[in-house]
Amino acid sequence: MRRFYAQFLARGDLGFDLGAHVGGRTLAWRKTGVRVIAVEPQPDFVHVLRLFFGRDDGTVIVPAAVGTNRGTAQLQIARATPTVSTMSRTWEASVSADRRFGRVRWNTSIEVAVVTLDDLISLYGVPAFVKIDVEGFEAEVLRGLSRPVAALSFEYVPAAHRAALDALEVVEALGRYVYNYSPVETMRFAAGHWLRADELVDLLDQLRPLGRSGDVYARLVIGP
Repeated sequence: MRRFYAQFLARGDLGFDLGAHVGGRTLAWRKTGVRVIAVEPQPDFVHVLRLFFGRDDGTVIVPAAVGTNRGTAQLQIARATPTVSTMSRTWEASVSADRRFGRVRWNTSIEVAVVTLDDLISLYGVPAFVKIDVEGFEAEVLRGLSRPVAALSFEYVPAAHRAALDALEVVEALGRYVYNYSPVETMRFAAGHWLRADELVDLLDQLRPLGRSGDVYARLVIGP
């Protein structure tokens, strides 16, 4: 993981870990000297993050969700599988029809604070990389960003294909980006070179029948 993210983040850079969960990415980034803003709305995960990073001057823990507008919103929590808790009812309905999510039950709802990416940038600075893992709420997160960032990633779940396409559309409106895809936690790119948006969609269409989730990576193109 540290080797993989070294292509986006270097010592002294700032990284946003949105949907930090228990801090897997945060830990890897900190071990390479990256300053991290770890954003997580679930109280149990926030507690774990504070245990791991509460005394780390290089990590700021933000107990909130990220969205299009600051305020509050309802987070649907799956108590047995909290990593698939979501703020998107549309995403929840989409994945519920997939057998891989057959046993998932979103059985608790809590109100959480919501900040925007622009808010985070105003407070902490412009990140070199933004990781977005928010279970179908990716487009809403990205709509709270008014400027392009150097690189970012967002989760892709085949059962909720539309959510990724919506997020991709927002990224395309921010600036000129190229893309790649990393299946599950392989930390390897599926394509041997960076792709245009339409080429990425073709790749995801080819991989979609396999039903394997992963992450889309976007890199801003600088220059002609």
